[in-house]
Amino acid sequence: VTCKEKDVALAVALKLGKYIEQNCLDVKVIYTRTTDVFVELQERAAIANRNKADLFICIHCNANPKKDAHGSETYVMGINKTRGNLEVAKRENASILMEENYKKNYEGFDPNSDEANIIWSTLQNKHLEQALNLSAKIQGQYKDKASRMDKGVKQAGFLVLWRTTMASLLTETGFLTNPEEEKFLGSEAGQDDLAMAIFRAFREYKDGIEGHK
Repeated sequence: VTCKEKDVALAVALKLGKYIEQNCLDVKVIYTRTTDVFVELQERAAIANRNKADLFICIHCNANPKKDAHGSETYVMGINKTRGNLEVAKRENASILMEENYKKNYEGFDPNSDEANIIWSTLQNKHLEQALNLSAKIQGQYKDKASRMDKGVKQAGFLVLWRTTMASLLTETGFLTNPEEEKFLGSEAGQDDLAMAIFRAFREYKDGIEGHK
């Protein structure tokens, strides 16, 4: 049976959420979906933004025309894309001008202000550092806990990450186009290993942020 990315990603996300809810009682997990429904990219980010989330983790499966391509990799917004990211944010933020009471709702934020964008840039750099930190931990856990080939932390301009206002990453758990890896990704045990790997990385990241370790 051919695995579908939407099914694998949802299964891993639900398992991850359960691990966090059971072991980190002070963390509130917000899912962009818990069933087989499609959520637009901008809405996924909007859900995180509306809930003032501290972290945004996007779970995916990879694909490649080469059947032997395998391994796990995690993406953050590219440093070389930061200027483009700010320009996109500036254009997107301009839509608030059409909203009623936008000055009150957005605490006087002016999307056309250079000063506002400089502040935004500083925030984004801070978030990028956090995202890189967690991404590296996830990759380490994939290798150690789930016996995946570590393809490293990479940078790219994923639309779903461009719109978030917190540390954000997108993780490719493996290649569905590789028959061996597809078998792993489609199995309950494989999905559990991946969820546990991400959870362990999350817990280590959380402890580091809170100064426990």
